[in-house]
Amino acid sequence: MKSGALEFGMGCDLRVERGEGCGYRSLLPHEEAVIFVVSTTGQGDTPDSMKVFWKYLLQRSLSQHWLKGTLYAVFGLGDSSYQKYNFVAKKLDKRLMDLGGTAIIERGLGDDQHPSGYEGSLDPWMSSLWRTLNMIKPEFFPNGPDVVIQDNVLIDQPKVRITYHNIENVDSSFSTASDLTDLDIQIGSARSMHPGKLSSDKCRPDCFLKMVRNLPLTRPNDGKDVRHFEFEFVSNAIEYDVGDVLEILPGQDSASIDAFIQRCNLDPDTFITVTPREMDDCIDNETRVPVKLRTFVELTMDIASASPRRYFFEVMSFFATADHERERLQYFASPEGRDDLYQYNQKERRTVLEVLEDFPSVQMPFEWLVQLVPPLKRRAFSISSSHLAHPNQVHLTVDVVSWTTPYKRKKKGLCSSWLAALDPQDVMYIPSWIHKGCLPRLPPSLPLILVGPGTGCAPFRGFVEERALQSKTDSVAPIIFFFGCRNEDIDFLYRDFWLSHSQNNGVLSEAKCGGFYVAFSRDQPQKVYVQHKMREQSQRIWNLLAQGAAVYIAGSSTKMPADVTSAFEDIVSKENEVSREDAARWIRSLEKYGRFHIEAWS
Repeated sequence: MKSGALEFGMGCDLRVERGEGCGYRSLLPHEEAVIFVVSTTGQGDTPDSMKVFWKYLLQRSLSQHWLKGTLYAVFGLGDSSYQKYNFVAKKLDKRLMDLGGTAIIERGLGDDQHPSGYEGSLDPWMSSLWRTLNMIKPEFFPNGPDVVIQDNVLIDQPKVRITYHNIENVDSSFSTASDLTDLDIQIGSARSMHPGKLSSDKCRPDCFLKMVRNLPLTRPNDGKDVRHFEFEFVSNAIEYDVGDVLEILPGQDSASIDAFIQRCNLDPDTFITVTPREMDDCIDNETRVPVKLRTFVELTMDIASASPRRYFFEVMSFFATADHERERLQYFASPEGRDDLYQYNQKERRTVLEVLEDFPSVQMPFEWLVQLVPPLKRRAFSISSSHLAHPNQVHLTVDVVSWTTPYKRKKKGLCSSWLAALDPQDVMYIPSWIHKGCLPRLPPSLPLILVGPGTGCAPFRGFVEERALQSKTDSVAPIIFFFGCRNEDIDFLYRDFWLSHSQNNGVLSEAKCGGFYVAFSRDQPQKVYVQHKMREQSQRIWNLLAQGAAVYIAGSSTKMPADVTSAFEDIVSKENEVSREDAARWIRSLEKYGRFHIEAWS
């Protein structure tokens, strides 16, 4: 067995579970050993693909002996920059133990912040797992736990099959995207066929948008580029609530797509369908709509932004015809080469296209590329407008991401840079989805305490905009907003907007028992952040909390949410004259009852 990959099962009695494992729920007590690989999403949320399985595990009818005799191991995929790091893996481990299962080894916690990504924890965890399993039941490993597949052994078949269609047999209505309907069909068809699609994914867009405004919010040439984007619905207008999230499918650079297709010797104009290899042919023919190969690549495969995973290099090694390239790829795919792979790949954010160009002797079949190239993901942004104020529009506040790698290579964020380059005068239909975020809409009678440094202010622009409208006809509860940025003259986002609502009896004015407080972190020798401004307003914050106020925090997932939460605990402890531990418990109770919410992103 080759170490480093999770793409396997080991005999009939050892099962590797990814996702919800629908077919195995009731059979779980009869398995000898099960390995779970689980991710954590949002703020400690269970991933969609696991929700059904998790609900099943929480049934009260399952006894504490239900999994007696079943061995299990849990490996979590998480990011330690989030407060609830690997929360789902920890919950699953505890629940399996409560149901009588026996842990083979201590749970493993993969961390995307590790220099080598999650593999930094995965490699030693897997080595320990195989050794322990081998001691428990050697039959799992007839050749020992450390056996490595020899180079002359062929890899397994890819998990997908590609069917190429004669153009004469393809319905002409699917061959072009001359209007929104055809574009909608092509997007839905292409993305529904991609193997990276989750069962819960909605492949067709909720709507199409057209950009009507592209406004810089920061001073040019000062290191940051934050934009205000306004879009109009060009298909059906969708109602949304403040606090909702807009997802956008970004466009990819046309030259990069052409270069990828040429590098891989593909025919961009051929029509294809992609199916799981085990799917029945008749089902395939009935439900799959052929799309052009170039369209499939453009809409589903992230060839010029995301970095490939280690398994990509392992598969590449089987198709390398140059000895030196094969040896280098095998080294990169090994645990010993993990750190060098990190330096070459993740740290430099090498793209699939760049990696393929660095190994010219490799000619991977398209089936393997479809399976292994990172899927083109939708990018999520907090909506920064109120539907009441803009019935046919939706607004975003976007930080245009760019950076320089250790080897001085210029890189930029795919979606943010694509949006920034769009000209509102051009006709560009942007496929979009709207869904609920972590900040629910609340009745206007409930006081709000908002903390949103940087682009964390985005959702609160919508909240303030909506409550200002409501105040014209009804009485509304006060809002206190704490905003933070580096410099007053450079990145004070929406300055005029906030100031207008904090004056003349606006919803953020102290005359209305509200408040607007700004921390400029770099405008003085001593750095000042939002938590410092919060402590200055300790009594006002406690007064609103005592009145039943809800707390909303939005922004970077690094240190900010923890620092702000700590400030709230300090305030509760001071103003209510209780211990710090009691204050922390009180804040947790707010979270439990839906009055303390964090929306953070990395």
